[in-house]
Amino acid sequence: MVPSMPITVLSRFLHPDPRIRRELVDLLYTSLPQVMAISVTSVIGAVALALIDGDPGYAVIAVLILIAASARIASLLRYKSRAGQLSDADVVRWERIYGAGACAFSLALGALSYRTLHLGDAPGAWLAFGLSMSFCVGMVSRAAIRPWVILTAAATLLLPTVVAGLMRPELTYNVGAVMLVFFWLTLREASKHLSAAFVERLEARHRLALQATHDFLTGLPNRAAFLQSLASIGGGHFAIIAIDLDGFKPINDRHGHHAGDDLLRQVAERLTACAGADGIAARFGGDEFMLLAPVAAGEDGRAEALALARRAIVDLSMPYRLSDLPVCIGASAGILVSDGGVADGATSQLLQRVDRALYAAKRGGGGYAWADADDEPARRAAV
Repeated sequence: MVPSMPITVLSRFLHPDPRIRRELVDLLYTSLPQVMAISVTSVIGAVALALIDGDPGYAVIAVLILIAASARIASLLRYKSRAGQLSDADVVRWERIYGAGACAFSLALGALSYRTLHLGDAPGAWLAFGLSMSFCVGMVSRAAIRPWVILTAAATLLLPTVVAGLMRPELTYNVGAVMLVFFWLTLREASKHLSAAFVERLEARHRLALQATHDFLTGLPNRAAFLQSLASIGGGHFAIIAIDLDGFKPINDRHGHHAGDDLLRQVAERLTACAGADGIAARFGGDEFMLLAPVAAGEDGRAEALALARRAIVDLSMPYRLSDLPVCIGASAGILVSDGGVADGATSQLLQRVDRALYAAKRGGGGYAWADADDEPARRAAV
């Protein structure tokens, strides 16, 4: 389930899936070469106009462009150095920082165009217009990623030019100003379609990745994902609890596969709640599930693992509702507590041991059984 976001003015522009949102923002911050190129050329152009014409307005605008460009480059470098440590909320904030930086630079560059037209400086207007179009071309490459950023920055860039063009007495400037409005509208439509297609491809890729690591019916991690999580444990103590449902097949046969699927989804919800934020609940297939959770060392860890297994068995034994009909099932569990870390190639041995404990519990009529470190026959206990 994708976590909800607080309602803000910009919420409708943010993708609801934090994974895709992060990938989009990461792509935004890959624009350092383009940003540096337009920053350098814009500063040089503004400084050249200030030196040639001696206009103090050009000098002020050149300083503003330099400040905005420096801030943008600094933010791009800072994001790159911190991207791996950012939370989902931080990613949203950095998207807005990117948008604010782009708009600030656009406003400074737009002020340069306004000043050239206000002074009637035709060569300067040509230079400023070329810089503005170069900036727009660079932004278009990001139009498919976050269109709201591009469209806001483009509007901030073009508005001063449009206003100055409409204020000129020459009809040519007036027509050019109107054409810039149509240019922005065209950019808006192109960005919308490009973004929709690009995001759809990202969503499809994430769906395929999810299908490879998650059970299609319950949404839980599948066997491959569980084994990957188990193998990636670098150290510390953890508990593996194998769970098998008791009495599932008669309900599936009596009420049909749709009811059985509904029951498995409810089981998955209860096991996810049992695993908590630090644990993992996975479906291995059929009515077999696994829990993986960190525990303390020694007897405290065994007590935590036992409490988790008992809670899972009790929760799964509570009544379910299938098409408004109450049904009950049971569950058996095998428990294994590690002595810290997972050696290379040891995951299969761990699963074999906890499976033997599970089968020992089922042979004894339910409840739970321990998989001891010495691989002696597991001790069975009732809940």
